[in-house]
Amino acid sequence: MARAIEQIERDMQALEKSANKLFAELNSAYTSYCQALGQATRQQLILASYQVCTQAYPKQFLSLSMNQRQQLQRSLRQLGQTAAERLLELLNNPMEMARELAYSIQLDRESAIAEIEQDSIEEQEQIIPNSEFRSRSVASASIPNSESPATPSNPLELVQWQQILERAIAQVLKTLSLDANQLLQKSGILPQKLPAPLLEAATAVSEATGEMTAGPPNVMNLLIETENPQDLQEGGVTQLIAIQLRLSEVEFADTNVRTARNQVRQLESNLVSLGREYQKRQRERTIAEAEAAWRASWFDE
Repeated sequence: MARAIEQIERDMQALEKSANKLFAELNSAYTSYCQALGQATRQQLILASYQVCTQAYPKQFLSLSMNQRQQLQRSLRQLGQTAAERLLELLNNPMEMARELAYSIQLDRESAIAEIEQDSIEEQEQIIPNSEFRSRSVASASIPNSESPATPSNPLELVQWQQILERAIAQVLKTLSLDANQLLQKSGILPQKLPAPLLEAATAVSEATGEMTAGPPNVMNLLIETENPQDLQEGGVTQLIAIQLRLSEVEFADTNVRTARNQVRQLESNLVSLGREYQKRQRERTIAEAEAAWRASWFDE
């Protein structure tokens, strides 16, 4: 027989108090993490841009005038600054910001899917079929649809808050990568005849692999094949080297980000344990309520 409902609810209230304390600690840890991540992301964006402009497409970069080069560099720095600011804004309302970012990406993705029905993307000798390509693209920016309060009131809401925040952080880096690549293409660095939706889709596929790649960090190297050879190089295949800011690579390259991340992970471990305990108490309360309902409705015939 289950324990008394009143005792179970007291246990749940104690867990909720622990969640409130943990929320404050997590919020502080994520503030430090996002500050460090924002600074590191700005630096990694410039390093990745340097690799793309000077190592991958040096002739295209040299064809720009001094003023055009300075304007490109200025715009890249501004993109990095904007991303750093958005990372801190996430802490105010991660759900709202996550949905805003996901919506803007989804619009581009729907357009991309419509234009690449006959295309395929090959990443380092492996061609990705269109059907798998589309499923990866759609899955890469999924955001929960359920509402989440700005301040979690119990461990399960805190788990959801943390998960949404993590997805939103990754979305900021993805948006920054897309914006930077579009800027490089408009500036004449990346291939001009490569359709913008295909460039966006290529970024999504590269991100979906979730692994560090050989070569410079935060730079993707893809072979793209289309049914329109005249749009690309001879044979309809071209190599695309572009920016792909990966959270794992940004963290790996910066000591301050790794330190802040480790603090978040420690608190996350506490949160997982707290969430499991709260779920157990919820089930225990449900069983106790069912037993009480059974007794209340039972009578001897």
